[in-house]
Amino acid sequence: MSLVLVIAIPILGAFLLPMLSHRSAVLGRLFGPIIIAVNLGLALSIWQHVTLNGPQVEWIGGFAAPLGIVFHVDQFTAILLLAIAVMTILLWPRRMEDPIREPVLSLVLMGAASGLALSSDLFNLFVFYELTAVASYGLVASRATGPSQIAAIRFLILSAAGSALALLGIALIYSITGSLNLAYLAQVAPTLLSGPLGMSAFMLILIGFGVKAELFPVNTWVPEVYASASSRVSAMLSGVVSKLAMVVILKVLITVYANTSASLVMLVVGLLTLVSGELAAYRAKDFRRMLAFSSIAQLGMVAMAFSVSGTAGLLAGFAIMLHHLLAKPALFLLAERWGGHLDRLTGAAYSSKTGAILFLFLALSLIGVPPLPGFWAKYLLLTALFGHDQSLYYFAAAVLLITTVIEAAYLMRILQRLYQHKNSTLEPHRASELVPALVLGGTLFLSVLVAAPLGAALSGIARSSADIPAYIQRVLPVDVPKEINV
Repeated sequence: MSLVLVIAIPILGAFLLPMLSHRSAVLGRLFGPIIIAVNLGLALSIWQHVTLNGPQVEWIGGFAAPLGIVFHVDQFTAILLLAIAVMTILLWPRRMEDPIREPVLSLVLMGAASGLALSSDLFNLFVFYELTAVASYGLVASRATGPSQIAAIRFLILSAAGSALALLGIALIYSITGSLNLAYLAQVAPTLLSGPLGMSAFMLILIGFGVKAELFPVNTWVPEVYASASSRVSAMLSGVVSKLAMVVILKVLITVYANTSASLVMLVVGLLTLVSGELAAYRAKDFRRMLAFSSIAQLGMVAMAFSVSGTAGLLAGFAIMLHHLLAKPALFLLAERWGGHLDRLTGAAYSSKTGAILFLFLALSLIGVPPLPGFWAKYLLLTALFGHDQSLYYFAAAVLLITTVIEAAYLMRILQRLYQHKNSTLEPHRASELVPALVLGGTLFLSVLVAAPLGAALSGIARSSADIPAYIQRVLPVDVPKEINV
């Protein structure tokens, strides 16, 4: 099966959907979910193939690396493809002012996100990143309110600036090495990219892709966008898009800049992101903004985990990413009724009992109460940090414990408001809001019951992802020259 299909089918579907909608409104409404179902089936098939036969490599057009376009899928990439398809169908727009724009943008986002997960060279990573960004701007503005459109414009400006910096970093790497293929760069990086110019390229890429990854200090768009966009769009951006931007940074870090000072840079950026996010969430007076700042803090934890080289860091980062991918979108779906000033939440538990119970479960998991999944994710991160031999990593572990107390303080403060009085004027959550949130929360709960096999599977995935020599052997032909003249 061609890996290109999981990219091509949703993007082709996005072009066909407007024409079908003009011919038949019913067909237009059904076409999008059908495309997603097909993509979900393809993702399941890819996951099954990779699980049984190992990672798969596809050279587009028959042109081998490092000059050709290469798609690579391992078990973690297959999980990302599944997550993209599942999240798209769960967060598919159902009540729309424009029955075409949001579905089209959602399909484009799914195709571009799949391309980001599969790409193994910096050029295609950048192309799919930009396509993801364009779809994100449109989805943020699709609510057609003044605040959402202003937030979309500011988001666009900041992302465009980040993209320019990332492109400059990519151009620097190409000027030094003559290639953008990650496997080839992994071979030549120790000799060609270890100097100041190579590290400058990494910094530019980190800042550029860090905009979507919600990293400090280029994450100022997050609270404004998440507070003004629809809950489904906020859930998609927080749950999927931010993770894929972090995956791009991870690919560059572990292949091109492994065992360099880039890891320390990643740790410092992650620390600043974690601390600024938790402190801002504690001070927030708006429920959506609090969730946005909390999302920033979670991405800071992922960055801290990926700064630890080897299997331990990847395992912790994957665990935190998957936990956040389930928990945060569910919370944003609850914010559809609970958005606004926190005082509005007083007594909301009595008008939406199911929503309050779900919030309690998700909040306890985010804090890290055992034996919930959030506890194991933070435990893995602490283990990875304490397993490092540098004092800065010990300091980072201490900061993680302190910020967990801050996180518990603002989440428990909201829980207290929910059960404070019985005279809430908030309307209960609709089924269209609760069902996707319950599916995400239920999946998180089921992971508690299979914690041991799930942990073993993630450990195997982390070990495979950390095996860069095997990745190089799969992607590159044996007769690739060690240096390419440009």
